[in-house]
Amino acid sequence: MPTDHAPILGLPPSLNAALTGRLTARVAAAADAVQVTTNAPYTGAPLAALPVSTPADVDAAFARARNAQAAWAATSMRERKKILLRFHDLVLERQNEVLDLMQAESGKTRRDAFLEVTDIAITTRYYARSAPGLLAPQRRRGAIPLLTRTTELRHPKGVVAVVSPWNYPLSMAAGDAIPALMAGNAVVQKPDTQTAITALWALDLMHEAGLPTGVWQMVLGRGSSIGGALMGNADYMMFTGSTASGRRIARDAGERLIGSSLELGGKNAMLVLDDADIERAADGAIAACFPSAGQLCVSIERMYVAEAIHDDFVAEFAARTKELRIGAAYDYSCEVGSLTNPAQLDTVTAHVEDAVAKGASVLAGGKARPDLGPLFYEPTILADVTPGMTLYDNETFGPVVSIFPFRDVDDAIARANATPYGLNASVWSRNGAWGRAVAARLRAGTVNVNEAFAAAWGSIDAPMGGMGDSGLGRRHGADGILKYTEPQTVAHQRVQGFDPPTGVSHRTWAAILTAALKVLKGVGVR
Repeated sequence: MPTDHAPILGLPPSLNAALTGRLTARVAAAADAVQVTTNAPYTGAPLAALPVSTPADVDAAFARARNAQAAWAATSMRERKKILLRFHDLVLERQNEVLDLMQAESGKTRRDAFLEVTDIAITTRYYARSAPGLLAPQRRRGAIPLLTRTTELRHPKGVVAVVSPWNYPLSMAAGDAIPALMAGNAVVQKPDTQTAITALWALDLMHEAGLPTGVWQMVLGRGSSIGGALMGNADYMMFTGSTASGRRIARDAGERLIGSSLELGGKNAMLVLDDADIERAADGAIAACFPSAGQLCVSIERMYVAEAIHDDFVAEFAARTKELRIGAAYDYSCEVGSLTNPAQLDTVTAHVEDAVAKGASVLAGGKARPDLGPLFYEPTILADVTPGMTLYDNETFGPVVSIFPFRDVDDAIARANATPYGLNASVWSRNGAWGRAVAARLRAGTVNVNEAFAAAWGSIDAPMGGMGDSGLGRRHGADGILKYTEPQTVAHQRVQGFDPPTGVSHRTWAAILTAALKVLKGVGVR
């Protein structure tokens, strides 16, 4: 496998003391807060010292947010749109700064980091320009035609708690806050501490764009320490993370009778049908399995390939995988970066070693690369994976994929669906209609035909989320902003109500209404 670049021993110029000092000052924590130091995945060197918030700090942040939220909700949609579009421009103008930060904190390649910049630009533009229409009062059909004027209004929930993960530090932090803010909510967010500088950078830029103080705040700390304070204060909970944590959050939200949206784990499948373009599908498999070193919720970990093309496809995919440039560089030269933390390296190593010990074959990769840095692991393809192996049905969340041949499409669909998860899937076929028909039978919230995940994820006007153990609720599209609102129905009854007019008996009135209902049905009124 070519390298591949030696680790960058220094931190990028963007990550200087002046910047980190300004950003860490935005953490809602006491001046004398305990600090925690994060480490750079590329090298293991100390990266940033961050203040840790206490439950009292979280309570205070929510109090400030509630004070700020009323004025923010009263701010015109036009002004909110202006702020978000200015944020959009700043993200694009200052992208090199945040690309450095994302790489330094997560260990991903610059190519993968840039996708987060584009994602946030698309998300910001979409909600800035779509929210006025989505949230405007909507006329609804009244109970009695012409006599009942019914309007649906949308009010902000209040203060939304957002808990965002480390693997996509800009997309998951800003991407979920943007629609909540555009809907008139305040946000108190807990980004993962490992990638908090990136999240704080987004907050800093939003303030530069004109967001009022207190409307979006960030707290840092372990969920075991401040999670209860977040849940206890929130009017709505947005969480991205593990299925186990998501279950606890759903339970606690249910106890409080507040809403929650949860994007959780996945064991995503890719189907390569017998008419697929082998070279194109092999390129697609690279894009499906190894971005961000496989540390993304929608990446592919299981691949089902038609027997007729299985050997040719596997040979092509394995050859291309072995040619990937893995390493550390603050430029666009590397194709695969580092894992982010030691726990992920331990999981990936344990999953691969367990599979090999139980009979799996390594077609590419299969080992850590400490020569490149402490957390690098080669992009890995496994064959002969069986149910007794840990990675057969458990999420690895790393650069590892298992390949299985199939003879019958119905069997492949059944095997792809044989998981409690249901987040993302991919289908490859030269016949678009057939590919879409197969896609519709897969139990996943998003399915891509002749693409890995970017087509569905980037279709920002359509909902994105999981089925089963992959979560509840949706981000993106109308669902992605309406979930942050409370619908209210205002019905104004005019002239005649539901009681009989003066002088008309209830029996006669019932007969009149019965006749009217029959007429309405007959003329096609809904």
